[in-house]
Amino acid sequence: MTTTQRALAATAAAFSFFLSLSFAGCQTAPVTNAPTATVNANTANVNAAGATNTNTTNANTANAGAASQPVTLAVLDALFADESFARDLKSKLQLTDEQVAQLRQAAGEERASLNESDAGKHGGTTQEATARATAKIKSLIGEDKATQLIALASERWSSGGEGGAAGTQMSATADQPNAVPTDSRIVVNAPAFRMDVFDSGRLVKSYKVGIGYPEFPLPAGMRKASQIIFNPTWTPPDEPWVESGKSKVKVGETVEAGSKLNPLGPIKIPIGLPSLIHGGKQPSRLGEFASHGCVGLTDALVREVALDIARLGGTDLTDEQIKDYAKNPTETKSVKLAQPVPVELRYETIVVTDDGKLHIYRDVYDRGTNTEENLRRVLDTYGVSFDGLDEQQRAEITDALGQMAHDALGRPAEGDGTARPNTNSSKSASNANATSSKSAANANANKSSTEGGHVTRNVKGQKEITIEIAALKGKGYPAPIGGGFDTGVKSKQTATAPKKGKRR
Repeated sequence: MTTTQRALAATAAAFSFFLSLSFAGCQTAPVTNAPTATVNANTANVNAAGATNTNTTNANTANAGAASQPVTLAVLDALFADESFARDLKSKLQLTDEQVAQLRQAAGEERASLNESDAGKHGGTTQEATARATAKIKSLIGEDKATQLIALASERWSSGGEGGAAGTQMSATADQPNAVPTDSRIVVNAPAFRMDVFDSGRLVKSYKVGIGYPEFPLPAGMRKASQIIFNPTWTPPDEPWVESGKSKVKVGETVEAGSKLNPLGPIKIPIGLPSLIHGGKQPSRLGEFASHGCVGLTDALVREVALDIARLGGTDLTDEQIKDYAKNPTETKSVKLAQPVPVELRYETIVVTDDGKLHIYRDVYDRGTNTEENLRRVLDTYGVSFDGLDEQQRAEITDALGQMAHDALGRPAEGDGTARPNTNSSKSASNANATSSKSAANANANKSSTEGGHVTRNVKGQKEITIEIAALKGKGYPAPIGGGFDTGVKSKQTATAPKKGKRR
């Protein structure tokens, strides 16, 4: 597979993701048919080291630019929700009206084919959705134009449609793995199903979250939160899944806030097209796939997060105010933050935490990140040589790395072919060449599963292995803090007891 083909494959995966976002409730577009009041909140003085300080963080390599973002047809569909995207395709890529219409139709058909009504069936993977989109885009506009389109879509996906990494400047050392922010921001690491709140470089709270299905993956990159919307309504789109099966909603009929049929819960926080942080999730969906490209929380936890973000954004918001908003669920209220809060979306599967633990997470989006070179690079960052560990530890870590180098369906992760500075590029390239035909075959073989109407709701098998290494004590990313995060994983003592990591 050539570099161009791999880039196309990556972009195709992202497209599918965006597409599905638009129909599942993870929407940032303003809703209608409901009274909306803009709250002129009293704003607190913003600490100089607070949310406005956005240029002092070392972001992890998984966030390193739009070029690394996979794009699927679902992503493309969501991008088409913004008419400026179609205009850019015509002006920047010189696509014809007919070509744009064909792309829009293909994206819409892909999105319409997927639903989440049957939890007992599994869909496909990001890799397959990417490959499917790649072939379709090339067939419609040719390889050269497809490459350009993918780059444009990837940039929009990475920035949330706001440009320039959502206005947040990254550090010159953005290739450091497991980087700890020195400013105030929200950090979400998708493979860990974890969201953290940093206040002036100090971790103050952690949350377990639900993330986007593999067909509609949570993007990586810098975003920002500028408002908190209480009592959001939801209007089901004109898609087959809406009025099929056990669905009780009707196309075009507004579902009011407070309704059990509203997937957004009591609060949504837009973080750039087309993603949200929102409530409405059952506790059982935290730590699982739970959305079409959004960060999902329970109703109770999203209220806590709203208070966290308001505080970081220099805006007065109290629990009493939130309770008052809940008393009038038919009235949608928007609280604008005095200062936007950076939201960093990461994809890191190898993480060192300061309690002396090495976490190896499942490669749920099939990004090819669980390589030995990536592992060595992470350890080297903290002054620990893989070769310097004892034989038992090396064997245990190598075994854990191999176990977690599988996609959501339990198959060996082949990677989506995108460039990732923190992985073994030569190995990725050789793997891509060796498995390109296999990927195409898998995409065709699994076409019925992904186009048959069912997203992948659960990870098959073990999600994480945690290993204690004495030399890492006091180094790395902060361990989780707060009651909103429960890993459910017991670590294993590599120095004293060669026990297998607990499965979850």
